Amino acid sequence: MSQASYVRRFPLLEVQHTFYEPPKDAVLARWRAQVPAGFEFTIKAWQLVTHESTSPTYRRLKQPLPDSARGQVGAFRTTPPVLAAWQRTLECARALRATAVLLQCPKSFRPTTDNVRRLRTFVSQVERPAGRLLWEPRGEWPTGLLVELCAELDLVHVVDPMQNETVTPEQTYYRLHGTTGARHVHSDDELRRLRDLVDGRPSPYVLFNNLPRTSDAERFRALLRN
Repeated sequence: MSQASYVRRFPLLEVQHTFYEPPKDAVLARWRAQVPAGFEFTIKAWQLVTHESTSPTYRRLKQPLPDSARGQVGAFRTTPPVLAAWQRTLECARALRATAVLLQCPKSFRPTTDNVRRLRTFVSQVERPAGRLLWEPRGEWPTGLLVELCAELDLVHVVDPMQNETVTPEQTYYRLHGTTGARHVHSDDELRRLRDLVDGRPSPYVLFNNLPRTSDAERFRALLRN
């Protein structure tokens, strides 16, 4: 689907490109200029903030990490390369006038004492984006700890509702990755379940992150209208 067609059909785009490597300022400015004033962007934080240097996602970097940065990035470390990556993420958010920044963690980011401490230190000390700060912990985290951290750090808890439920339903931000994998096409029953979950919630966000994302999103919007 072309950008022009997408913008006509949907009011929001979550930018993945900023996770792998943020685009140049001119590219961001062009993206913002090519959409209506009311069109909404959200973005993913650069992977240097959340993902360890051993993550296969680093293969997408145009310039490989210098040896000095290996072992010094990811997991919310407050090292110079991580803090610089966060500043670049904020610059991207400002350029796109993004309404939210997503901190998506790998499944390997578990609720250990060190990880919880790093998360607390990072979020409480760095500059926050103008919009909401979203957090998607992909591993298994105790519900009580999620509630505590989201309240303490003013985070929106992001989940795939086919797998888990958010502890911040008043600020629902769902990301559906595909029940059986990235190529999964959500069934009518799954979409009806999703409709029932968001019914009555204030301004819920529902984003499809599977490969058939636009067709699933269009089917879901049609279901909401019926």
